[in-house]
Amino acid sequence: MSIIVVIHVLVCVALILIVLLQAGKGAEMGAAFGGASQTIFGSAGTMGFLSKLTTVAAIVFMITSLLLTFSSTRRASTVMKERPAPTAPSVPSEMPVQPQAPAPEQKK
Repeated sequence: MSIIVVIHVLVCVALILIVLLQAGKGAEMGAAFGGASQTIFGSAGTMGFLSKLTTVAAIVFMITSLLLTFSSTRRASTVMKERPAPTAPSVPSEMPVQPQAPAPEQKK
């Protein structure tokens, strides 16, 4: 299970970095050089590779998230099943008798 946690954390960091590396639709490299309609790397450029890498990282992230969720719920349910059920005491404990104040005497 610790291997899954390590993979999950690494994929989280990689996914954040991949998303930050991608440029927005309006932030084309050619726009800095006079507003050309195509980017310097061509119409597709390197965005195809980063998009595919983002998809793969997102799928691995979802799979590790599901595996961690299932493993944590399975562990929690087995712990609850192993705990003995609370039972009532077999002999009721006797409550100590508290002294009572004497009843007021009635006049005749």
